[in-house]
Amino acid sequence: MAQRTSPILKKLLSGTPSHLRSCLRSITYMPRPGYHAAKPVNPITGDGIPRSVTLIPGDGIGPLVTGAVEQVIKAMKAPVIFEKFDVHGNMNKIPDEVMDSIKRNKVCLKGGLITPVGGGVNSLNVMLRKELDLFVSLVNCFNLPGLPTRHDKVDIVVIRENTEGEYSGLEHEVVPGVVESLKVITKFCSERIAQYAFEYAHLNNRKTVTAVHKANIMKLADGLFLESCREIAKKYPKIKYNEIIVDNCCMQLVSKPEQFDVMVTPNLYGNLVANTAAGIAGGTGVMPGGNVGIEYAIFEQGASAGNVGKPKMVEKRKANPVALLLSSAMMLRHLELPEFADRLENAVKRVIYEGKYRTKDLGGSSTTQEVTDAVISALK
Repeated sequence: MAQRTSPILKKLLSGTPSHLRSCLRSITYMPRPGYHAAKPVNPITGDGIPRSVTLIPGDGIGPLVTGAVEQVIKAMKAPVIFEKFDVHGNMNKIPDEVMDSIKRNKVCLKGGLITPVGGGVNSLNVMLRKELDLFVSLVNCFNLPGLPTRHDKVDIVVIRENTEGEYSGLEHEVVPGVVESLKVITKFCSERIAQYAFEYAHLNNRKTVTAVHKANIMKLADGLFLESCREIAKKYPKIKYNEIIVDNCCMQLVSKPEQFDVMVTPNLYGNLVANTAAGIAGGTGVMPGGNVGIEYAIFEQGASAGNVGKPKMVEKRKANPVALLLSSAMMLRHLELPEFADRLENAVKRVIYEGKYRTKDLGGSSTTQEVTDAVISALK
């Protein structure tokens, strides 16, 4: 077994991985709603140069919800120009011209990409994160006023390590019927995701960071993750640090979610925790998120469940655009356009609060276009 594993580990450790390259600029710590960065230049005055953003509509409901964002951005006259590319999850790789666009623009907005189940086909979503070293996945799960949920006072930020763990993609068949899949945890990646979580909490006035783990069983791998979090926690004495085993975390999330503030997790746990928290706070259709690294950022629907949608939803054109609209507000803050971000968020929240235009997942019967039109009408 060990002999069969060795070539894979050599491949992992060979060369200079992208996350070890020298940093060209500081990381953007994606802020929570209401954060104000530098004031934007008014595009109407002609003093500002519009920012180019790569747009990948994606599969299924992707073109519907990205189309909604395009309409709202245009209605606000935000200084953003989209470079649109046709990419689908069943492709073998991201086309070179798309990667060139993302690397040139530094920022991308995307709809869901189908990930084929089984069959050895790689996920383009994972490929993008690894190629661009988007080591942070950030999902903000919070109650929207006017949208009834089982729990109140939910405002959780899930910060997930995005490049290794169970998603390392190191799998092979040892003998017929026996597959070995490697979970890779490194001190470097564990420390930088912990650093991001604590710095995010510090910059956004968050009080607590909770590390999610299974170190009681995976003592070396998750143990290394915990040790890294503990070391970083010592540098932030004003922020409370907690640890919780992932199975207990899931139970606590569905019973007392208000106890959580910022959560930092390895790759797989973060995927599960973010989707669970999204379901508690109103559903995957309303949760914003993004993936960020040293140089690049991709914004998309925060929770993955239902990202692509069912054929009937596409046919009836009733996909919920709220999650991607809120993700685009995060994108606008990343571009240092906070006033546009505030206008967009306030318009979305107003539409949700009034309750007249909601898609089926939120208890209504509106189409994507009807919700989009309502948001445009609510812009101030």
